[in-house]
Amino acid sequence: MTNSNRRNFIKTAAIASVAVALQSFNSNTEEEEEKNIVSKKGKKPIVLSTWRFGIQANEAAWEVLKNKGTALDAVEAGVKIPEADPKERSVGYGGRPDRDGRVTLDACIMDENANIGSVAALEYIKHPISVARAVMEKTPHVMLVGDGALQFAVAQGFKKENLLTEESEKEWKEWLKDSKYKPIANIENHDTIGMIALDANGNLSGACTTSGMAFKMHGRVGDSPIIGAGLYVDNEIGAATATGHGEEVIRISGCHLVVELMRQGKSPQKACEEAVARIVKLTKNRNKDLKDIQVGFIALNKAGEYGSYCIQGGFNYAVYDDTGNRLIDADFFLK
Repeated sequence: MTNSNRRNFIKTAAIASVAVALQSFNSNTEEEEEKNIVSKKGKKPIVLSTWRFGIQANEAAWEVLKNKGTALDAVEAGVKIPEADPKERSVGYGGRPDRDGRVTLDACIMDENANIGSVAALEYIKHPISVARAVMEKTPHVMLVGDGALQFAVAQGFKKENLLTEESEKEWKEWLKDSKYKPIANIENHDTIGMIALDANGNLSGACTTSGMAFKMHGRVGDSPIIGAGLYVDNEIGAATATGHGEEVIRISGCHLVVELMRQGKSPQKACEEAVARIVKLTKNRNKDLKDIQVGFIALNKAGEYGSYCIQGGFNYAVYDDTGNRLIDADFFLK
């Protein structure tokens, strides 16, 4: 090799070494920046829940999470608060009845290992979420309904109670005068408590429970107890839950869609927005009026980032992390 060629070789090698070093530096810098962005936006543990009663529900869930409890225990403890509150008219005890005057409850639960349990059209049991967990942990099935769900609950030691409060019965008798069934968006006759949580170990779980739409046909079941519709958890990606008109959520397998959109790289916020856009499109295709429909999603990813979106204004959700517990008004489609 001539001296000239040797000098050119050394120069080329030096330039290549610098380029590799710069590339490595830039890559590390980008990775560090990405980590910093995630650390600012995402937190754990964290819990989200739907509607104003989510504030109280979050308090109970946070007691579990702050003591390094599991997300599964947290979401069950959290949603049991509105289930037991007779003043909450769309969840559990005190929920408005169906058109026959019967209070029927739906619930589901899902943990980080894709274990699932669900009950639908369950009567006389104050905490359907705990029955759903028992279905998950003590049966080979994932869903029990109606009399079968009640038989199982009683066999597991759950107490039968009258869930029809005096106030709910009075409203039902007043409704019977006209028997008009037209659910109105954001009027609390279809407000589900959905809760999703990320614990200190980085595991996700979710729960969803409701008494469904007021004065519904006996036997009607919405999205709340249906895994993939009212709730979905993928411990590698994130979790989502929904509220509002269950039929519309079922139509697009809403919460599974939100999680799959996050799998594709979308943020929780963007995933919720796209799911709402799907419902909007299908509603227009069916010549239905969007003003008569409300659906809201909340989503949480593995990094602790969260988002929410709904069809029209009026939906809010509660978030509790190490900065405290607060209620947030969700952004919406119909401006």
